[in-house]
Amino acid sequence: MEQVIVAFENTKSASRIKEILETSGTASCILCKTADQVRRTANKLHITAVICGFKLADQSAEALAGDLPSSCAVLVLASQNLLDLLQNDDLFQLPAPVSKGDLTASVRMLLQMGRRLERALRPRRSPEELEVIQQAKALLMDRNGMTEEQAHRFLQKSSMDNGTKLLQTAQMVLDSAE
Repeated sequence: MEQVIVAFENTKSASRIKEILETSGTASCILCKTADQVRRTANKLHITAVICGFKLADQSAEALAGDLPSSCAVLVLASQNLLDLLQNDDLFQLPAPVSKGDLTASVRMLLQMGRRLERALRPRRSPEELEVIQQAKALLMDRNGMTEEQAHRFLQKSSMDNGTKLLQTAQMVLDSAE
């Protein structure tokens, strides 16, 4: 079960939301009372979803959202008149009081958005892998008088023809030079 942070000044509200989400099997919850706790926990555990009230003890939900990693989605649960005050369009909003079904459906959607954001923001290759590919392209450019674009295309075509990954093809080019 994925983890979410539930952050409210009112411990009773946080506990109730935690109970609903955990008994429904939607998510495992970590309770926080302050924005500082949320920031530390989200960064340490790579949490992708935060459910919070309009304001925490030390900061508003809007300010908190700006401090969280871009892969972390925020759902603000508050009365409609407070939600109308929010200016950040990236915050998900759910007017209180809320039904169990609406809460669990919203949190499931939030988790799905968080997973998609995390995948989109995750680098596809490590710096080490990029360096191997760059070295192979440099070698091809030096030896064969290719442009960088031609060297990259050569690596791509060779990897497709051989059924290997681009990184493996780049490594084979470097190995053949030795």
